[in-house]
Amino acid sequence: MNRYLPLIGRVLIGLPFAMSGFGKLAAYGPTTAMIGAVGLPVPPLAYIVAVAVELGGGLLLIAGYQTRIVAAALAVFSIATALSFHANFADQNQMIHFLKNVMMAGGLLQIVAFGAGAVSLDERFNRPTIATAT
Repeated sequence: MNRYLPLIGRVLIGLPFAMSGFGKLAAYGPTTAMIGAVGLPVPPLAYIVAVAVELGGGLLLIAGYQTRIVAAALAVFSIATALSFHANFADQNQMIHFLKNVMMAGGLLQIVAFGAGAVSLDERFNRPTIATAT
């Protein structure tokens, strides 16, 4: 079972990112409006970055490919979105979202520290090949 725990953890963390990125694909107008409303510059560019990081990063994390780099990028993204979109602590809902993002960053940093685990593309590509005698 321990062999599969990192995979399960990557799926549980990566799936919400991938689903959020996928959802943004169908909500260009509302998403860019929300980005603009918080004062971030160039909302269309921020939209593209958000979709790429969430959808691409979530899928790569699930697959376990370049896991440490992807998890680090998602951790930075989680903290950045917490500070940009959920820093109104007078609103309890926003504080919960802020803390959720901080918790996700913590889990992602665990992946950065310990890697993808045995069931991952990283592990598959890093295995030494056995030379066959001819």
